Amino acid sequence: MAPAITLAAEAPKLSAADTGFMLICSALVMLMTPGLAFFYGGMVRVKSTLNMLMMSFISLGIVTILWVLYGFSMAFGADKGSVVGWTSDFVGFSGIDKMALWDGYTIPVFVFAVFQLMFAIITPALISGALADRVKFSAWAVFLVLWATVVYFPVAHWVWGSGGWAFDLGVIDFAGGTAVHINAGAAALGVILVIGKRVGFKKDPMRPHSLPLVMLGAGLLWFGWFGFNAGSWLGNGDGVGALMFVNTQVATAAAMLAWLAYEKIRHGAFTTLGAASGAVAGLVAITPSGGAVSPLGAIAVGVIAGVLCAMAVGLKYKFGYDDSLDVVGVHMVGGIVGSLLIGFFASGKGQSDVEGLFYGGGLDQFWKQCAGVFGVLAYSLIASAILAFLLDKTLGMRVTEDEEVSGIDQAEHAETAYDFSGAGGGVVGTAAPALAAKQSKKVDA
Repeated sequence: MAPAITLAAEAPKLSAADTGFMLICSALVMLMTPGLAFFYGGMVRVKSTLNMLMMSFISLGIVTILWVLYGFSMAFGADKGSVVGWTSDFVGFSGIDKMALWDGYTIPVFVFAVFQLMFAIITPALISGALADRVKFSAWAVFLVLWATVVYFPVAHWVWGSGGWAFDLGVIDFAGGTAVHINAGAAALGVILVIGKRVGFKKDPMRPHSLPLVMLGAGLLWFGWFGFNAGSWLGNGDGVGALMFVNTQVATAAAMLAWLAYEKIRHGAFTTLGAASGAVAGLVAITPSGGAVSPLGAIAVGVIAGVLCAMAVGLKYKFGYDDSLDVVGVHMVGGIVGSLLIGFFASGKGQSDVEGLFYGGGLDQFWKQCAGVFGVLAYSLIASAILAFLLDKTLGMRVTEDEEVSGIDQAEHAETAYDFSGAGGGVVGTAAPALAAKQSKKVDA
């Protein structure tokens, strides 16, 4: 996704087709954030549903403004020491002409900027699933501002910005295995180690309140992910985007089936939650690797990620960290798996001629992937833990125990997701008392 170097005589011209395609892809990626909200919202208990939805939706507002003001400049501006970018014309989008093209591509700078904005929005929203039930909404909003500024914008530059250290090293991350998923998963782990467990963790049942909502969210994520992945090539001229589209579908299907098979063997049932989680694990794992592997390689990536992520979600009970909705187990582990497998399954016939171990390329690319994976993981985990610690000591990150037990929706938003009282009226609400009276008379007779 970084600009390519081209000769002046080869300077591309604006392509209406590529521009339209990228605007559609941007809209698809935007849809993923509401999809994530539904996915997470269905996985929590009734009393936390609205808070979970809002933790995703608020990212749409906050990160959008930050991106325009300075985020795009930090992520994709001129390199400053291989760590961060900065271009004054990008600040406030003040110096961008509507017809200016992103360097080396056939789409306007505005189109590239808005496409990348959607990535910046969903990445911190992913973290929220690990913090369900217990974080003040105001503290979460401040955390979003700080985390996007201190962690996401610089890491995006490392991975995708020309001059970023991971980019220059040759780390392959087609659409966000390191910059998005490992980054968010490591951040989630850092924050929950600071704020602690939910009241009743490992004691009270904390089952999803609406599995249909979870499946709806997973379906929207799967749908939007085609824009997330295929759009990341920024054009359609050489077939790489098409390869990524195919691999996205293939790996997701394989991971879902692998998760379900593991679940059946391990727990004796095929669950809808397992199907949804397996699909997301496959989407995560193919995100960094889909432009480098073949469709057969995508099946391998999906199967391996499905099984390993299914195994990883149980680690929170073994090690005692309360990752509410398995952000660490799915996003961090899935991102690691997908990124490292490039070192084995890269075919040399996709986005570049880089070959992995199984295609005769040795372990050179694998070690590069390790550097990118563990560099991002360590920085995000430590920086996120520090931010959470500072906020907890100043604003306070958690709601009170009474508010958590009674329900964070009512405490933080003065609303509830569902009205069980029937006070809203309607045919059922108004007819029920009369119907009950008639039935009572029949019984008495």
